[in-house]
Amino acid sequence: MAIPSDRADETITAEVQRGNAEAFGELIRRYEEKLLRYGRRFLADRDDVKDIVQDAFLKAYVNIKGFDSSRKFSPWLYRIAHNEFVNALKKRSGREMFSLFDFDTILPHPVAEETADGEAQRNELKRALDRHLASIGAKYREPLVLYYYEDMDYKEIADILRIPVSTVGVRLRRGKDALKNAAVKLQLSHGGQS
Repeated sequence: MAIPSDRADETITAEVQRGNAEAFGELIRRYEEKLLRYGRRFLADRDDVKDIVQDAFLKAYVNIKGFDSSRKFSPWLYRIAHNEFVNALKKRSGREMFSLFDFDTILPHPVAEETADGEAQRNELKRALDRHLASIGAKYREPLVLYYYEDMDYKEIADILRIPVSTVGVRLRRGKDALKNAAVKLQLSHGGQS
């Protein structure tokens, strides 16, 4: 039985909790590409992102009974994916490495009013973000990805990362600083050429 695409995630989740396992397929359809995009950026394009995302969906399905369907589904799912990505990083490097890191004037939030010039500038900034994202620590990379690529607000990011909302702002600011520093270093290493 197909699930209408206009149904809320939380309604579908409640159906899965009542035993409709097929309804979980709709949640996968809605979130698979988003989690893959998030994973590629968070994990710096690792080859096993698809497997890790599938593990996240499996964990979500196994633990769906514990989800409070009166709350928003996406932060819960992203939190599971976040944990899987962090575990993958730890397995790869033995421990997660963090660096020190701001860009508020350079990277406007996606909810800002768009113009043709604004859209072109935003696309250029996303390309720059893509180029330098892997060079900063996951502690700062993840909030940047959630905010600029997944269009999540501070509260949703705080729920996913399990940090205070104020810390989200600090990490975004420091992450932008780190990106700016990485871009400057790259430019200097190429003799001022981009």
